Amino acid sequence: MLLELPRTQAEPHNPQITVAEAQAAARAVMNLFARWDLTDDEARQILGGLSPRTHARWKKGDIGRIDRDLATRLSLLLGIHKALRYLFTDPELAYAWVKKPNAMLGGQRALDVLLGGSIFALERVRAFLDAERGGW
Repeated sequence: MLLELPRTQAEPHNPQITVAEAQAAARAVMNLFARWDLTDDEARQILGGLSPRTHARWKKGDIGRIDRDLATRLSLLLGIHKALRYLFTDPELAYAWVKKPNAMLGGQRALDVLLGGSIFALERVRAFLDAERGGW
């Protein structure tokens, strides 16, 4: 028997994510980085230069305060993951895509672009994938 879940009140006027949402996003991104087989240095660089100590705490699940820059990065990374899962029916191909050279990215791997370290680098990969899947 299917049960209807209670609806969450929408708050379109409140663009802030909650502390719990930000921490859940951080845990999801740590899992994603493991699937992408990133080094700790690569992960920290993509996250905008996260300190080794903070990154180690995150890997253990101890997520602290997340500022707006970091929350934006987490959102973009989860959007990249979502787009890849739409584009590839095989999850392993989706996870491997970030390390494959891509002609549309100038022959670079998506990882090379992400390692640029800026939010704009993450947005570039996200926009590319959204365009590939016909998103807006």
